[in-house]
Amino acid sequence: MWTSLFDAVLFDRDGTLVEDVPYNGDPDAVRPMPGARAALDRLRAAGLRLGVVTNQSGLARGRFAPSDLDRVHARIEELLGPFDTWQVCPHDEAAGCLCRKPAPGLVLAAARALATVPGRCVVVGDIGRDMAAAGAAGAFGILVPTAVTLPREVAAAPAVAGDLAQAADLILRRQRLSAPPRSAAGRSRAGHVLVVRADSAGDVLLTGPAIRAVAAGADRVTLLCGPRGRAAAQLLPGVDAVIEHPLPWIDPKPTPLRRSEVDDLVARLAAVGADEALIFTSFHQSALPLALVLRMAGVPRISAISDDYPGSLLDLRHRAPLGLPETERALSLAAAAGFALPPGDDGRLRIRAVGTDGPRPPGDYVVVHPGASVAARACPPERCGEIVDALASAGRQVVVTGGPDERELTASVAGRSGVDLGGQTDLGQLAAVIAGARCAVVANTGPAHLAAAVGTPVVSLFAPTVPFGQWGPYRVPWVRLGDAAAECRNTRATTCPVPGHPCLSSVDPSDVVAAVATLDRVRG
Repeated sequence: MWTSLFDAVLFDRDGTLVEDVPYNGDPDAVRPMPGARAALDRLRAAGLRLGVVTNQSGLARGRFAPSDLDRVHARIEELLGPFDTWQVCPHDEAAGCLCRKPAPGLVLAAARALATVPGRCVVVGDIGRDMAAAGAAGAFGILVPTAVTLPREVAAAPAVAGDLAQAADLILRRQRLSAPPRSAAGRSRAGHVLVVRADSAGDVLLTGPAIRAVAAGADRVTLLCGPRGRAAAQLLPGVDAVIEHPLPWIDPKPTPLRRSEVDDLVARLAAVGADEALIFTSFHQSALPLALVLRMAGVPRISAISDDYPGSLLDLRHRAPLGLPETERALSLAAAAGFALPPGDDGRLRIRAVGTDGPRPPGDYVVVHPGASVAARACPPERCGEIVDALASAGRQVVVTGGPDERELTASVAGRSGVDLGGQTDLGQLAAVIAGARCAVVANTGPAHLAAAVGTPVVSLFAPTVPFGQWGPYRVPWVRLGDAAAECRNTRATTCPVPGHPCLSSVDPSDVVAAVATLDRVRG
């Protein structure tokens, strides 16, 4: 038995399932989008429940009656097959309701009606408001653009498909990759497994669900990580021991590779006595240098994702498609090696119980974390200070967090409006502060994934240097801000290549206030 990624797929109606006929109350005007019936039937056959989430302001404006809407929906089901739930917002823009997309109310209601949670739902739509509703609810989003879709909406979408058939392909592929192959069904319980994620704290946190999958099928799990990931490694459930060792072929500022250091690592790994190893990497990293070291250490079975020919370095060479969320990339390797999340594990990021010995701000508050591990992903300090002031002016208590080397930054950003906790927390204590917050305002950096691990919604100030669908907050409500179509898009730059850092300096503090309010309403 294994836990699948998704329970349900929720579709926008007009422009996604059927052609967009404004204020349509006539069932004879219903025209399915190309390939819609076949795509929906494939999803149904895979055991996924289907729903519709649709804005229908024509009801509020008197363009058609409720009975007309019922007849239109009956016609859609006649042409496309049955849906397990219909969620309709009858209001216009002036109502200020929680249900009208881009608000998340329809997605939340559909998840409840289907006896699941938003994090196990996919929302398929044709415009940005569909993706915004999905994100604010904590669901996954897939954009299927049409002629009315704006280029900036395409750039900002977590995932994009050319049509409904491709959207179904993407959903089913992600579902399939998380499941162990049939050949692994009779696999006996593993003994001592060495897992490797030699990168930053955020990367280690993103690998957590895959490590839990390994732990569910192993007697003991040892995690090899680098110095930047050690604090996060110690927070992960399922890890029995941690080995810290820098890997120059992974570290962003590597020291020269010396024979003596490799010999030392071989000796340390040989002493572990692991029965097998899984090397988790990001899409741009190679597992083969470490696979060679593990072979030298005598590890009998080694699994990794590798597009390059590994020769005899790998016993299991797994291929993962580009564009997968990093967490699911890691899960796909674990599954290919015969390890799956056990029933009841929803695949979210998770840490051990947060600490209670650090500073605990009183009352309701919002965390603003201005720093980032990579300079190109950080929001400019002056803009972060304006965000803190705007939140405070809106009646929010704001707590500004940062590491020991960021005290000057956090003091400047906190100013007179925020509470400065810069340098006062270790990673576990920071997790406790974030866990107590209404939401966290943070760039694409480790604390964003720490927020996801403790279930705190994220206002993501996301620089588009890497794809949002791979690195955005995972299975937690989010609102993305920043220019997703900026010139730095997909450059993987560590220093901003565009003068003025426009992708994040353009963030309007009032938009952050509105995003916090949206996520606050979701939390209740």
